[in-house]
Amino acid sequence: MDRRKLFLLGLALLAASLAACRTAPVYNVQQAPINRTDLSDEQIARAVIQAGAELGWHIQAVAPGQLLGRLQLRGHLAEVDIHYDREAYSIRYRDSRKLRYDGTDIHRNYNGWIQNLDRAINRRLHAGCEPAPGRCRSAAG
Repeated sequence: MDRRKLFLLGLALLAASLAACRTAPVYNVQQAPINRTDLSDEQIARAVIQAGAELGWHIQAVAPGQLLGRLQLRGHLAEVDIHYDREAYSIRYRDSRKLRYDGTDIHRNYNGWIQNLDRAINRRLHAGCEPAPGRCRSAAG
């Protein structure tokens, strides 16, 4: 191989390795505890929808205990399934566009979006809670 071909091969390998650094395993939230006995299913759904809206997510109910979340940013699309009951919620990857999903890994920004959504849901569900059990005001009302 001459030097020019070797140089081009090296550039191609470098570009591929840099692109791979921008992906990570898909982050899902599994059974995050709610720890609130005073919230109805409707209040939990409303809290999740409002938390998502604060971050630009469009979240809609698709069935009892199930929501569909969509986030569109700069031509990218992320979709998640959100399952919940009165004890816990989960956020799971559903679909995406332009996020380099390969069946296992996805653009690392996706994981940040999910972690931010998880924190926002948690804040919204626990707004008005005092440290003592049973001393929470309605967060989703």
